Amino acid sequence: MDPETRGQEIIKVTPLQQMLASCTGAILTSLIVTPLDVVKIRLQAQNNPLPKGKCFVYSNGLMDHLCVCEEGGNKLWYKKPGNFQGTLDAFLKIIRNEGIKSLWSGLPPTLVMAVPATVIYFTCYDQLSALLRSKLGENETYIPIVAGVVARFGAVTVISPLELIRTKMQSKKFSYMELHRFVSKKVSEDGWISLWKGWAPTVLRDVPFSAMYWYNYEILKKWLCEKSGLYEPTFMINFTSGALSGSFAAVATLPFDVVKTQKQTQLWTYESHKISMPLHMSTWVIMKNIVAKNGFSGLFSGLIPRLIKIAPACAIMISTYEFGKAFFQKQNVRRQQC
Repeated sequence: MDPETRGQEIIKVTPLQQMLASCTGAILTSLIVTPLDVVKIRLQAQNNPLPKGKCFVYSNGLMDHLCVCEEGGNKLWYKKPGNFQGTLDAFLKIIRNEGIKSLWSGLPPTLVMAVPATVIYFTCYDQLSALLRSKLGENETYIPIVAGVVARFGAVTVISPLELIRTKMQSKKFSYMELHRFVSKKVSEDGWISLWKGWAPTVLRDVPFSAMYWYNYEILKKWLCEKSGLYEPTFMINFTSGALSGSFAAVATLPFDVVKTQKQTQLWTYESHKISMPLHMSTWVIMKNIVAKNGFSGLFSGLIPRLIKIAPACAIMISTYEFGKAFFQKQNVRRQQC
């Protein structure tokens, strides 16, 4: 696509039309990938460390086990929790113990979160990209990185409380009444800022993901267009570019996704059983603890369901978004010609 055509496309598609184009992809993607998200979170949440000197119930996502621990390691007794042996094993156990509907647990807050997050993210990215291109030129390669980072940072900050609630609903099966009591208790004790728990690792995961995703997406899309002798990317070019760039970014940022899941699920594990939370641990300390307990591979738990989720999610989202923009662009051209 030449600079002139690109510039015209951005002018002809209004911010409101960009918002509408992003909504369809957000809803469709959420319905398809939520079961994979549930499995990924269950695999990651089961690796929470067992604190010593406490009497508590350990939850592996399917059932609870009583654990009694005394300081110093002189006495330690607990019923060994059953672990998921992998992605397929997690799918089968969740369906067998909780029913197939549980694979879509957390779907309502996912939809509530996905639509505004996608609208903010994609619209901000396109608007920032257009602004930077008008100031710096069409061929500046770092424009997708800058626009992706700024857009994602804003979207993560706005949506973080809903992300916390979604993670809780997927990490353990419980009622909306329990969720309401849990959130109300946290807000009354620690203030509204407690709803942003997990914000730091989410930013560390999503902002680099966004930078890598948009940079690789724009490069791959341009390369595939050149190979095909096309000025405009087709639906399949957008689909393929989104899947490949999303997969690469997903692998690179997975350790921060594991940390985010553990920090957020710890809230429910401790608070639901009236146990005092341990001293605040930073993202890096949690990562060190994961490596010490489960090895380096522990930082990549849930890799397969994350990849299976991210590749089609990114592909569907970007291709439907670009298709929506192209639709509105044609409508705008027809109106101008009338």
